[in-house]
Amino acid sequence: MLYITQTALELGCIYSLVGLALFISYRILNIADLTTDGCFVLGMAVSVVSAASGHPAAGLVLAIAAGACAGCMTALLQTRLGVPAILAGIVTNTGLYTINLMVMGWSSNASLLKSTTVFTLFKQTGIGGRWYTVILGAGISLLCMCFVKWFLSTRLGLSIRASGDNMAMVSSSSINPKHTILIGLTLANCFTALSGALAGQLQKSADINAGTGIVVIGLACLIIGETLVQGRRSITRNIIACLVGNLVYRFLYAGILMTRIIPIECLKLMTALIVAIAIAAPTIRQNIAETERARRESRC
Repeated sequence: MLYITQTALELGCIYSLVGLALFISYRILNIADLTTDGCFVLGMAVSVVSAASGHPAAGLVLAIAAGACAGCMTALLQTRLGVPAILAGIVTNTGLYTINLMVMGWSSNASLLKSTTVFTLFKQTGIGGRWYTVILGAGISLLCMCFVKWFLSTRLGLSIRASGDNMAMVSSSSINPKHTILIGLTLANCFTALSGALAGQLQKSADINAGTGIVVIGLACLIIGETLVQGRRSITRNIIACLVGNLVYRFLYAGILMTRIIPIECLKLMTALIVAIAIAAPTIRQNIAETERARRESRC
């Protein structure tokens, strides 16, 4: 039970960065960025290959840079070439498949067995004892969340938020929405790649299919967190929801694997259903309210 708790906390903290990325792209910019799956594997591949060559810490930095390039490409396709947002993400994601294979030496996977990672380096400090992986993952996750909180409060961050709220109003002012979209998507994919980089060094491997369904799981965790974290809607609340949602999802995932209530083969289907229901919940509540109101009026 202790091992399961530790694993759930590790993965929850690391994958919360994907939720943070989707919060920026989906909630702030109102863009469905489908680059996430390929960008996650890109960060994982770059990090693992760098760590295998003896530079685990540099692997995280290189992964962030690679993620920035992926996000920048998606934004340029959308803003400069007029490709719709969803198609821009699909195009970039498709191209990243070949790039990820190239990074891993044209192999579908890469291994870090008997290699040093940022987690083994942190273990040597003696901080946290057996929980060193949780402490490092949580520390990086919280640091990124504090950065996003600060960044979205700056003038540039407020411009990005305004671009997502009302593109027409921003276009009529001195703010160029093409620049804000570029910066927003670049930043979001930096966090996605960092999440993949940490996951790759934690698991000591990278796989070309590791990112399949990441965008759906990340969106599900984000929505679960927003449902559980009550209070006035604010940037702080939504950022905290990214972490809470991922932790809850990972504990649910671990519980299902232990109890086998739901077959393992059906987990992705259940995740898709959770996302669909959560997104449709406001419309469902509105339809129910309108039906009840119409029924009361007909009785009168």
